[in-house]
Amino acid sequence: MSPEPLERVTATPAALDLIETLSREYGPVMFHQSGGCCDGSSPMCYAVGDFMTGDSDVRLGSIGGADFFMSRSQFDYWRHTQLIIDVVPGRGGMFSLDNGREVRFLTRSRVFGDDETDRLAAVDGE
Repeated sequence: MSPEPLERVTATPAALDLIETLSREYGPVMFHQSGGCCDGSSPMCYAVGDFMTGDSDVRLGSIGGADFFMSRSQFDYWRHTQLIIDVVPGRGGMFSLDNGREVRFLTRSRVFGDDETDRLAAVDGE
């Protein structure tokens, strides 16, 4: 029996609830992990089609039906961590759909264990 596939990105129940709310309001949504600058390191939520991804982006997975991306250069730095998307009180990123709701998405993380890292390396072809 093969081990369960590892998820590079997961979401808390609160995040899944907010994704569902935003999807009802805006239609399908997607995420791009901010690399810093104006909105810090917040995961940014967009209506599908409002943010274009390309060859410089990596798809980490899906949470609540929403694809989750980050830049390839940022992925190289974070490849050994699992992102856990949560919701906390505060203001969302200026261009993120969670803005103005008095709650915002927040990225938490945990480092994969050695066995998980080995499994990811096999999947990634390293």
